[in-house]
Amino acid sequence: MAVIQVEHIGKKFGQRDVLSDVSFSIHKGEIFGFLGPSGSGKTTLIKLLTARLNPTSGQASVFNEPSEMMHQSAQKMRFGILTDNSGLYERLTIEENLNLYRQLYDLPESSMDTVLHFVNLSGERKKKVNLLSKGMRQRVLLACAIIHEPELLFLDEPTSALDPINTAHIYKGLRSLNENGTTIFLTTHDMAEAELLCNRVAILYQGQIQAIGTPKELKKQHRDNAVRVELINGEAYELPINEEAADKIAHWMKSGLIDRLETKEPTLGDIFIKMTGSELL
Repeated sequence: MAVIQVEHIGKKFGQRDVLSDVSFSIHKGEIFGFLGPSGSGKTTLIKLLTARLNPTSGQASVFNEPSEMMHQSAQKMRFGILTDNSGLYERLTIEENLNLYRQLYDLPESSMDTVLHFVNLSGERKKKVNLLSKGMRQRVLLACAIIHEPELLFLDEPTSALDPINTAHIYKGLRSLNENGTTIFLTTHDMAEAELLCNRVAILYQGQIQAIGTPKELKKQHRDNAVRVELINGEAYELPINEEAADKIAHWMKSGLIDRLETKEPTLGDIFIKMTGSELL
């Protein structure tokens, strides 16, 4: 079942094409990564899918309803969203901000305890937002986005301001949320994050999808048809995958001469750079 269906979506701002003929679907229960350099159209697509922008061409549906319907209260209850435009009440505490969302969704008070643990802020709940670091703000925003346990979660660069410890904590929570049925649409330029979390990814460049598939499929498609062999004497060889090379490797193995053997498989980052010409930051 497709939770999101995008068909030939285009979006112009003035004469500039931000998105051009973008098509894909996201199935229920997937973590889908939308990867691209800054300014490639990732955030624009989230805005289209959540009815904050209208497409110039094409159409999209969410929960089998036109995406333009996502501004309705009944639909807003079904999804959560974290973007760089998400806001908090600066003079209120973390707990007071979350309480506003709790009341909006008519949730029990225990929901705040659950979500604060999720983002590793249980001990900071009484702190005012204007005293928080950028990373802590990011975690509060994520808590606001998931407090109602949405069916669908839009995350725009969710860990960009987090340290490795809190990033790992959030990853664990997102996997748990996903295992409990939440479909996740994740935009990121962190290829390690995408490879770790996502079932499938799409690479967006200059408003168009350049590649789509599982990380494993994409790496298989773009790998060199060769193996690298390092011998215990320090010699190294790159050999094509053929019968002659197989015989040579078998001989080295029988003689105990191989120190390291690996295929020349690219990382997701290598593929991203090849597709976009953009260096990873």
